[in-house]
Amino acid sequence: MSKPMRRMPTARAMITAAQPEAAHAGAEILRAGGSAVDAVIAAALVQGVVDPLMCGIGGFGSLHVYDPSTGDHFVLDGQGGCPAVARDDMWADRIAGQTRDGFGFIIEGFENECGHSSVCVPGIVAVLAKAHERLGRLPWGELFRSAISRSEEGWIVRPHNVMVFTQNERQYGRMNYGEKLGVTEDGRRIYLDRDGAYRKLGDTIRNPDLAETLRELAHGGDETFYRGDISRRIVADMEENGGLLSASDLSSFEPEIQTPLSIHYRGTTFTSNQPPGGGAMVAEMLRILERFDLVGLEHNSAEYIRVVSEVMRIATRDKDEHISDPRFIDPQLDRLLSDRYADACAQKIRRGERTSVPRLASGQPRGTTHVSCVDANGMVASLTHSLGVPSGVIVPGTGFMLNGAMSVFDPRPGQPGSFAPGKRRFSSMCPSILFQDGRPVMTLGAPGGTWISLAVLQVIINVLDWGMGIQEAISAPRFVATGDMLDISNRISTDVQREIEAMGYTVKRSPLSYAFAGVHGISMFDGELEGGADPQRDGMAIGVA
Repeated sequence: MSKPMRRMPTARAMITAAQPEAAHAGAEILRAGGSAVDAVIAAALVQGVVDPLMCGIGGFGSLHVYDPSTGDHFVLDGQGGCPAVARDDMWADRIAGQTRDGFGFIIEGFENECGHSSVCVPGIVAVLAKAHERLGRLPWGELFRSAISRSEEGWIVRPHNVMVFTQNERQYGRMNYGEKLGVTEDGRRIYLDRDGAYRKLGDTIRNPDLAETLRELAHGGDETFYRGDISRRIVADMEENGGLLSASDLSSFEPEIQTPLSIHYRGTTFTSNQPPGGGAMVAEMLRILERFDLVGLEHNSAEYIRVVSEVMRIATRDKDEHISDPRFIDPQLDRLLSDRYADACAQKIRRGERTSVPRLASGQPRGTTHVSCVDANGMVASLTHSLGVPSGVIVPGTGFMLNGAMSVFDPRPGQPGSFAPGKRRFSSMCPSILFQDGRPVMTLGAPGGTWISLAVLQVIINVLDWGMGIQEAISAPRFVATGDMLDISNRISTDVQREIEAMGYTVKRSPLSYAFAGVHGISMFDGELEGGADPQRDGMAIGVA
């Protein structure tokens, strides 16, 4: 007689994150009675410890929150923008190219992506503090315990860390992320062996300096980061090393509170962040795809990939031309999200017309991270945060790395993405919440540079069009088209690849089975929580009974 299966208790709350340490930290907060916002904050702080080249308190982010008890629904945009001294022609005479996927420009000497001149205003701490002020339940200081503990006791180098440390970005014209670990003396001391080698799988990394910084933040709040002792240390390091960031840039920063962008797709309401975030790209793609009977095509067939990839190219081209900081550039969302425009785009695709998205050069970043949470009261919080690319700059004695987000601005004067004082960069980050009949049914987001919006799109249509569960939808093979090249996962068949190439497309096969951003999400259909974590990352989903 077989032993009966033991059923897990039904989850009343859930969190999913790209790192197990972060997921566990958030779950602990949920068990202690914290809100979804509390849990996301605790997880995000841990992410900055255990994924130091992807995110941290020196970075930026976008937090999307819905609270059914009050109807409160907002996005906090934490992109700090260019320092006030930035000029649109500051590196115009040193442009070496652009990445193939459109995530960043290459400047001779790497000043826009490495070192003190590459740093934009870090906005993530203000986002977390503002969110806690509005919807936190537990004391601010309690949310730092796991991150402080991980910093002091150490964390184990995971497979994803090793990939980030060792991946070859030089072949695309960009510095290797691992090279950023050795830019400062503190970086070499914390992250490299005595012989200068990268830490290996299973090694333990301790960062007591970061633990002290987090204690200061836990006690002093965001005030100390933007106007207190931490800000003074950042500014002193900038002044000593020719950085652009000033005390005024830090002290004047406030996150933008946005009304979420919203569109309808097959009876579901998709909501996400406004420009300069990536929600507009996902919304535009859904509007066009609603004109097609996707289920009438075989999933990931050649024709399916042709249709969806052409939609990706249209949205990418429109993003390049229109989506930037709306305080500087009109994003033209009324036109891009209109029925008339979606109809016209769909007709072009049906006629076999192709959209070209030329690039100056090639490359493919893997930065950023994500965490989503639903608490027992139904509050939903979804956060994507990042360093953009890591600058390599660790302010002496603080233990955290600053962002290198200047690399994504266009160094050509007069472009939508050109440098300007206070201007925010376009970001593909799109923490999203989907509703049916006024109730949330799914939340998701991803790390992965310009692949983020394209990966989130595919998970959404996998769930809504193909009826997949959230984990199946995330694990299904993906493809991306952010330029004239079409990139496909290694799990898409070679027969399909040959059919696409016979249509005249240039296809590049990824050696990875799971590729193109790392989606994490939670579905809530019929009140049942199901979590999904992308297999290419080391993360997990945890349900709390």
